Amino acid sequence: MIDKARAPAKQALYEQLARIGKAVAAPRRLELLDLLAQAPRTVEGLAAQTGMSIANTSQHLRVLRGAGLLASEKDGSFVTYRLASEGVADFCLGLRALAEARLAEASLLKKLYFAGDDDVDEVSGKELLRLLRKGQVVLLDVRPAAEYEVGHITGAISIPHDELKRRLGELPKSRKVVAYCRGPYCVFAAAAVKLLRARGFRATRIEDGVPDWRARGLPVERGGP
Repeated sequence: MIDKARAPAKQALYEQLARIGKAVAAPRRLELLDLLAQAPRTVEGLAAQTGMSIANTSQHLRVLRGAGLLASEKDGSFVTYRLASEGVADFCLGLRALAEARLAEASLLKKLYFAGDDDVDEVSGKELLRLLRKGQVVLLDVRPAAEYEVGHITGAISIPHDELKRRLGELPKSRKVVAYCRGPYCVFAAAAVKLLRARGFRATRIEDGVPDWRARGLPVERGGP
């Protein structure tokens, strides 16, 4: 039975929920959220990362902020954006998981994106931590250093993907190297594994990024803003 007196309020509540759906209904905005899950960034930095114009990037960011998904702060002429809370990162992880589970196209496109890469290590988070503690593996974070400084998987060392070739001497060949980057849709770790294997290292990667790791209750070291 419909409570006519409360119906307008109920409808208004659903309209508020729909604001989130409208805000994330653009692929580029999801990409921006994915980047901001790694570290806060300026509008200019996000534009450079995504290949969008500064004006277009700023417009997308304003929509996301208007829906309560982002916070921002201004320093002179620069505006830095960050996720409004860890709950926003969890929402994005849930959305990704739901899409891959329910949309055949999403799962297929992911496979095509990494076609030829058979280097994913299925080791569990707890098992990887155990191997780290025993000194049997090196966990390598190949994201930009600024992202590592904001937060990284406990025990990981930082060698950004664009510095790896000249810093190979910092890695021991006596231990297996497990690389990770921003998450399942990031190619930095896959490229790192190919380079490491070509240079004689035993190397694999994990799909998880820092947001995935944190959401599963596994240890993350924090720093930065």
